[in-house]
Amino acid sequence: MQRFINDIRQARSLGKLPERFRAADVRKACPGWAKQTYSSFLSKHCVGNRGGDTEHFRQHAPGLYSLIDE
Repeated sequence: MQRFINDIRQARSLGKLPERFRAADVRKACPGWAKQTYSSFLSKHCVGNRGGDTEHFRQHAPGLYSLIDE
């Protein structure tokens, strides 16, 4: 899934994603992934996730995320 996070980072750097975004924003900016990937990837890789997965996002409100290295 490294390609997916790279797609998200690139979309953010190109201004295709706002600083804080939702799964629908990512789906629009990074098309071509399975529909369930958009919402599950964001929540699975947010700060404090229960599975101990790599943290790429900070959750600001339900369904609203930002990249943690920005």
